[in-house]
Amino acid sequence: MSTSTVELAIPNAERVIVTQDTLQVELSDGRMIAVPLAWYPRLLHASKKERGNWRLIGKGQGIHWNNLDEDISVEGLLAGRPSGESQRSFKKWLASRALPRSKRPRR
Repeated sequence: MSTSTVELAIPNAERVIVTQDTLQVELSDGRMIAVPLAWYPRLLHASKKERGNWRLIGKGQGIHWNNLDEDISVEGLLAGRPSGESQRSFKKWLASRALPRSKRPRR
């Protein structure tokens, strides 16, 4: 018995819109995908300015928020995968945001 495999081409992200409760990504194949911001706690707890400070990485295969140390892949969005960050890691990150800028750990 033979098994065939289907290779799926993952489209690139072209535009990102972050609202108060949704992450929306326009894809190169014409689709727009929207997911709840609650899937990505760092984005959920970010300011509007921080949410808007993103850049495409990997020729559009992912999105990076430098100030939040957050990366989200198009593949993960299409697969419906929320953030895999542990609660411990997230709580540590959240606590570091409460520190004065001069006392925050350097990256």
